[in-house]
Amino acid sequence: MALFGTNGVRGIVNEDLTPETALNLARSLAAFLWSQKNETDRRTAPVVILGTDTRISGIMLKSAAAAGLMASGVTVIDVGTVPTPSLQYYVKNRPEADAGIVITASHNPREYNGLKLIACDGTEFSRESEKVVEEIYNSKKFIAAEWSKTGEIYVENNCNEEYLTGILAIIDRKAIEKKGFKVVTDTGNGAGSLTMPLLMSRLGCRVLALGAQPDGTFPWRNPEPLPDALQEAATVMRESDFDLGIAQDGDADRAVFIDENGDFIDDEIMLAAVEKYILHKEKGPVVTTVSTSQRFTDIAKDEEVDIYYTPVGSIDVGRKMVDVGAVYGGEGNGGIIYPRHQVCRDGAMAAALVLEMLAHTGMKASEIKDAVPTYFNEKIKIRIPDKNLKKAMAEITDKIIADRNKLDYSEAERIDGLKLWFANGWLLIRPSGTEPIIRVTAEAKSEEDALKYLEIGKKYVNEMI
Repeated sequence: MALFGTNGVRGIVNEDLTPETALNLARSLAAFLWSQKNETDRRTAPVVILGTDTRISGIMLKSAAAAGLMASGVTVIDVGTVPTPSLQYYVKNRPEADAGIVITASHNPREYNGLKLIACDGTEFSRESEKVVEEIYNSKKFIAAEWSKTGEIYVENNCNEEYLTGILAIIDRKAIEKKGFKVVTDTGNGAGSLTMPLLMSRLGCRVLALGAQPDGTFPWRNPEPLPDALQEAATVMRESDFDLGIAQDGDADRAVFIDENGDFIDDEIMLAAVEKYILHKEKGPVVTTVSTSQRFTDIAKDEEVDIYYTPVGSIDVGRKMVDVGAVYGGEGNGGIIYPRHQVCRDGAMAAALVLEMLAHTGMKASEIKDAVPTYFNEKIKIRIPDKNLKKAMAEITDKIIADRNKLDYSEAERIDGLKLWFANGWLLIRPSGTEPIIRVTAEAKSEEDALKYLEIGKKYVNEMI
């Protein structure tokens, strides 16, 4: 049975994802960790850091995961309710930590939850390690500790504080404080409610915090910070005197931005703008996904640095960044990765970087779009009812390849899904790793061409349905 998707294991609570899932996944992780130890190391139990976002099913699933770990003789450190990057930072900085589990479904709707595995260096588990854990899960070759060697559990309440201290240590705090920015934060009742408003305050900002009460029913808005869900924050920005709006998803590993006029700043534009800012300070390789805007590529070429592409997913981006020693990377969904802090998507770090960029350049938030190349990007997602996504994607790919002469594309890439290069832009069709949908993305120098390529993608997906 396939277990892992693009980012961990996710599903609708008590339908696709049950306490038994969490229990057995934790037991599988425990067996994996024990297998990594030599005979000398086996005298010491593995240590796993465990935390949740604010979803109301988090405690239930965390309890099941903790039981599975302790039943396997693993020591558990419960860090409570934390943003995913906060737990990752904690794992990275604890020599005794062998791994982490964060209970989260990130941006997925309220009824979902999930489990994400974190490696000892704070990065997400590699695809190879996930595969081994999945094999253990399916074979049920778990480890049952003797009665006298079951694991212990400890509570740690300082995880978020250490995380914020780490960000403040590498950002130009004085430059930001000098500007005295006025910001609106919309953490959507997610885990960022415990960190983002506090970080902004410590950077000398005047803060209006929306949705800052942790609530796993997400009464304020949907966990995914899309423009339609951020209208309240946008209205506040338009009707008051603020410099920047910052919104996060449920587990706060992403951040998206609103300018001083109340206009949403496209995630792709922000990813590229911060890339340009970072590369002016430090030259080095950059990494992004096949779905990222051509802006990112253009800036890398202008700065004469190597650029690497991966499948969609922060796991793939982060692992490639480690491999090539990248100075910057990320995805065009608010997923900025700044390795000086840690190699993972990090919404609070992204927000601090954006404020530093504004402080150093003197730009207003509305001027960010003018600092990067102009492209038009169109996206849709199409639900695939009662059909295997892998099979559906294979059918679409076969049909498009057969129609190559008719479509007149110059190149087809299969790094993730199918990406077609046309004379004036590109089209990407790829299956989601977290939902039963196929995503269609098109980009071009003109809006007309972007929409034309998008229609091509829609046509082939809908014909398959």
